[in-house]
Amino acid sequence: MKSSIRDKAEGKFHEVKGKVKEVAGKVTDNPELEAKGKAEKLAGKAQEKIGEVKKVLGE
Repeated sequence: MKSSIRDKAEGKFHEVKGKVKEVAGKVTDNPELEAKGKAEKLAGKAQEKIGEVKKVLGE
């Protein structure tokens, strides 16, 4: 699998996983879990963008 496709897929996975943690943190009134979820979601979005850039560059 090309690294650009892998980065986009892993980024999307982390984005979804982060969203789940964020919602779970809100529901359980756990600000630490909510913050970790937000951070993971942002990291996933960044990784997804890296995959898009790699695709444009042909890597």
